[in-house]
Amino acid sequence: MSKKSSVKDIFVFGFALFAMFFGAGNLIFPPYLGIIAGPNWFTAFAGFTFSDAGLALLAVIAIALCQGHIMELFGRIGRIPALILSFVDIMCVGPLVIIPRTGATTYEMGITPLFGDNVPLLLVVVIFFVLTYLLTVRPSKVIDIVGQVLTPFLIIALSIIIIKGIISPLGQPIAQPMIENVFKKGISDGYQTMDCFVSIAVGSVLMLTLVNKGYTDPKDQVKILVKAGLIACVGLALIYGGLAYLGATVSSMYDINVQQSKIIVNITESLLGGPGKSILAVAVSLACLTTSIGLTSATAEYLTMISNHKVSYSKFVLFICIFATAAATMGVTGLVKFANPILAIVYPPTIVLIFLAFVKDKIHSDLVYKLSVGVTVLVSAITVLSEKVPSLGFINNLPGGDLGFNWVLPAIIAGIIGLLISGNKESKKIANS
Repeated sequence: MSKKSSVKDIFVFGFALFAMFFGAGNLIFPPYLGIIAGPNWFTAFAGFTFSDAGLALLAVIAIALCQGHIMELFGRIGRIPALILSFVDIMCVGPLVIIPRTGATTYEMGITPLFGDNVPLLLVVVIFFVLTYLLTVRPSKVIDIVGQVLTPFLIIALSIIIIKGIISPLGQPIAQPMIENVFKKGISDGYQTMDCFVSIAVGSVLMLTLVNKGYTDPKDQVKILVKAGLIACVGLALIYGGLAYLGATVSSMYDINVQQSKIIVNITESLLGGPGKSILAVAVSLACLTTSIGLTSATAEYLTMISNHKVSYSKFVLFICIFATAAATMGVTGLVKFANPILAIVYPPTIVLIFLAFVKDKIHSDLVYKLSVGVTVLVSAITVLSEKVPSLGFINNLPGGDLGFNWVLPAIIAGIIGLLISGNKESKKIANS
């Protein structure tokens, strides 16, 4: 019998989710958005928060409805396609992109501002991933570690910087934004954080922790994760708004080509001097470490599952940390550039599956899933290719293309066609019986 949920557990889970979401990209993108959006910083912030925190919350609920089982979320598109899509998603938040990005960001924003180039990148990332390994080998303790210890300090540190910037702004926003569609830019940068994938990746870790704490009733588990997800997303929105505003106040001091990882460092030094840089260094390091802990644990759980437990969780944790150490030497810019086309293809079909999770008990035909996801992948792939092949540019003229949602209408139409086809097949079976 599942125990009654406590306010303390809900907040611990909420803080843990916040910490897992809030990593490298979450610190880098909002201030830059504020700079290029200038007076329209709130519009850019709204787009960023929608595609980051909003979709992340929906993904938390979706994975909870699937009892934390990734393959239940992906499985109805077919075993092989489900394995491919889920594997790419998890690898993006795992050793390919986000986990190594946390190490690289710790170096660029946490170490370099204090010590310059005197400390080798390799030394920093080795120490960083040794700590990640030590804090991740016991998955049931991950939530408590990041929720009770590390996250409160992170929130306090960032709050000090933001409040100081609001009380004593460094300047005024420029007269006009540097780009035309700041909302679309906010949405695309929100994708870059990959927090939607993070929600899916940490599902198994969250469920394991819930069970270990005595929450065995599926309905109670969903309720706790929904409330925790709301706490995390409200926290994210407040921090994003503050960081975007700080960026807007210095928009006259930078141009569109400014190095993004340096913005918040420079702002903090201007607001709080040397001590401020030290506070930011610790905050960045904690943000990246908490994200690395959560995602390493989640990725190892996923890999253990698809290997049918032939390889142990601890061995996958070790492999991920070693691989991420090597990948982190690419630096933040290299990792972001590498991730762009991959995300543009796999993010939309994953969003489709998240929305379908809310009606999974009412849709009995897998054809709906297969057609809607298949068409979404096709549209997304053509969109990515259109950047290199101008003749494919027509794909961006689809409804929603100006906001990066040109896949939405095709996905809906494909799903409806799947419903009609499956309905006709069912009617014929009834007629012939």
